[in-house]
Amino acid sequence: MNSDSQNASRGPARVLSTDPASLAEAARILIAGGLVAVPTETVYGLAADATNGAAVAAIYAAKGRPSFNPLICHVADLAMAESLARFSPLARALAVRFWPGPLTLVLPRKPSCPVHELATAGLPSIALRHPQHIATLEIISRVGRPLAAPSANPSEQLSPTTAAHVAAGLGSRIDLIIDGGPCVAGLESTIIAPGEDGAVMLRAGALARSDIELLTGPLRSPDHAAGIVAPGMLRRHYAPRARLRLGATSVENGEAFLAFGTPPSSVSPSLNLSIRGDLAEAASNLFAMLRTLDESHDAIAVAPIPSVGLGEAINDRLKRAGAHAHKNEL
Repeated sequence: MNSDSQNASRGPARVLSTDPASLAEAARILIAGGLVAVPTETVYGLAADATNGAAVAAIYAAKGRPSFNPLICHVADLAMAESLARFSPLARALAVRFWPGPLTLVLPRKPSCPVHELATAGLPSIALRHPQHIATLEIISRVGRPLAAPSANPSEQLSPTTAAHVAAGLGSRIDLIIDGGPCVAGLESTIIAPGEDGAVMLRAGALARSDIELLTGPLRSPDHAAGIVAPGMLRRHYAPRARLRLGATSVENGEAFLAFGTPPSSVSPSLNLSIRGDLAEAASNLFAMLRTLDESHDAIAVAPIPSVGLGEAINDRLKRAGAHAHKNEL
């Protein structure tokens, strides 16, 4: 079902709703080794059986994703997660407090963990998340195994927040899309590696640093010399085709203007992430609005976004989206 030749010959993926029959069909395809795009509260994920090496390989092939970039494995509950990884007291406290939700934990995988090593890029750790979307949780429960599910878009491109975004990017490379409506958060999960002496933030995301630090204390920055240990750490990622200019307060010739809050009187915004200056609303709109402007402009000027709360994750995505491609990341 998921060989390269079969991927090339596929027609457009079917799009089904979240009714019980559709979720049962999604589970059937996943158990058979296929690829299904599923909704979560963050972004749409491209799911495969994480224990099936051929299915996991099909994710990398469909996305054009480098195999050294590990995948997040989605679980039905804490019990499934604990069967895969070793939980420290801090890791368990984080899971109890924030799961289901937009938090991914990078933990030592157990020797008995059935997740294929391709999903973890051969690392001794595994990235786990318990998503907060009833349809996807039902699919995981029906499959009875963890699902590897990176964002359902071609590698380095903008993450999808609607089923239509998935169809536009991967529609001919996958088997099925479950349409759960627009994603609520609109940003990927926050990734944390809890240790014995606190925790490291590997990726800012839809759960704010300040909320996590109530349990962990100050979060440390990752050691980039250690290499890629979690998704979302590539220098260039989440990128539109158009050139981005960040922190803009004016517009140059040919640019669209993506505003935040009240724009300067001299600038007419093309779109506004949040006229009220609400960071949660801006996060929810970010990828969809970048996608809309990318379709009509070759350059996008983006207004300054405060780096507080969810602004940290928004600015992280914008920085990576605007980075020039580096030969080691192609």
